Amino acid sequence: MFAYFRGELVEAFPDEVVVDVAGVGYRLLISSATYHQLPEPGGSVRVLAHLHVKEDLMQLYGFFDEEERQLFRLLLSISGVGPKLALAILSGLQVQEIQEAIVSNMPERLFEISGVGKKTAARIVLELRDRILKLRPSGGAKPSSTLSKNSLRDDALNALLTLGFSRSVAMKAVIESQAHLENPQVEDLVRESLLAIRTS
Repeated sequence: MFAYFRGELVEAFPDEVVVDVAGVGYRLLISSATYHQLPEPGGSVRVLAHLHVKEDLMQLYGFFDEEERQLFRLLLSISGVGPKLALAILSGLQVQEIQEAIVSNMPERLFEISGVGKKTAARIVLELRDRILKLRPSGGAKPSSTLSKNSLRDDALNALLTLGFSRSVAMKAVIESQAHLENPQVEDLVRESLLAIRTS
C-alpha cells in the first residue's frame, strides 16, 4: 500500500521516526540500523515503508534501504517471528551479517540476539537459506559466463554477491575454495569462500 515516505524528518528515536509528508505526520517503527543512517531532525528524508496489518491493528515500519526491508519481510514469513522480533534481529546485526549467518548455516550468530531462541534461529536458517541464495545481488550484478556453466559456482557466487562482496573478490574466493573441496554442497563452498575472504 505504501512504498515509501519522502518529507521532513520531524522526530527520530532508535526505535521510531515521524516523517512530515505535505503536512501529515507518519510514525514508523524502525531498527537501530536505520536510525543511525538518518539525517538530523528537520532534514529531508526518504523512508521505505511496510504496512503490517493484524486483526484491528495497522502499523507502519520504516527502512533506510531495500535490502533491510526485503530481509524484514523474509523474517516475517517464519513461524514465530513477528514484526517486533524481526526488528530486534535487524537491530542486533547488520543485514549482511544476518544473511551471512543464514547462508553459512550458523544459527548461533542469531540466538545471541535478545529474544531469539535456539529453535527460532534454527528455523530462520533452515527456511531462509535457499531464499537468500536465490536473491538477486544488489545492482543486478550477474556471474560471469565461465562460472554460470557450473551451477555450484553460480549459486555460491550469487550468495557472496548478495552479501555485498565485489564480483572479483567473490569469484577468486569461490574458484580457490572449490579447487580443494571434494564434492561440496553450496553451503560448504560459501562457508569456505567466506573464510578465504576473511583470511586473505
